[in-house]
Amino acid sequence: MSVFDKLDFLKTNIKALGSAAVAFSGGVDSSLLLKVAYDVLGNGVVAVTAHSSTYPEREMNEAKEFTANYGIKHRIIDSDELEVKGFSDNPVNRCYLCKNELYDKIQLVAKEENVKYILEGSNHDDLGDYRPGFQAVSEHGVLSPLKDALLTKDEIRFLSKEMGLKSWDKPAFACLSSRFPYGEKITHQRLRMIDRAEQLLLDLGFKQVRVRFHGDIARIEVGQEQFLKFTDNEIREKVYSEFKKIGFMYTALDLKGYRTGSMNEGLTL
Repeated sequence: MSVFDKLDFLKTNIKALGSAAVAFSGGVDSSLLLKVAYDVLGNGVVAVTAHSSTYPEREMNEAKEFTANYGIKHRIIDSDELEVKGFSDNPVNRCYLCKNELYDKIQLVAKEENVKYILEGSNHDDLGDYRPGFQAVSEHGVLSPLKDALLTKDEIRFLSKEMGLKSWDKPAFACLSSRFPYGEKITHQRLRMIDRAEQLLLDLGFKQVRVRFHGDIARIEVGQEQFLKFTDNEIREKVYSEFKKIGFMYTALDLKGYRTGSMNEGLTL
């Protein structure tokens, strides 16, 4: 099946729903899902974005800009995962706890907006990683149209570019809680540390970044093609000194570079 056949399949499936609330993070996947849903359902679609300490303000601003640009109704809900029982202890099912609370709240929005279905943006590639959030998706009857259409990340980027979406080459993003090893306590202060550190790297011109929290050590993941930027003495010294101000005693560069789910590499499930 060609990528355009998959797109047709996606449109047909969504159109049959009649109306939907889309869990919208502003990322590549949910942006394509929302735009396609809006194209086929029009005002029968509402985007829902959660505002929380695990979600940087820059991501929220981009989500707002996207919906405003296309005139899509956008509901922003407050969510504080750290108040969810057990979440701050960072267990291996952390994502389930988060998504369970999120979909509870989106269900309330869907009811208020008189829409029957909730959609989320997982894609076909997501099946290859540990994703405890899928349990919450299943329990709440949330639909995953991109995954059902067998669309991969590369295909989603391609279609996004074809449709003129600014998000087509946006770096992959996951909530800031994913920067902590399982079992490492998550706090508001530590989340702010990670947010400030990643924003610094982005401001210095790094595109795809992760700053992983290991106590007083910050482990930086960037694309391997950007390793050479750290040979610049000025950049290297600035990162070191600013990270120390943020609260990291030591700063390390991960030699394997950026990859999704690096905190899952030590799991034995």
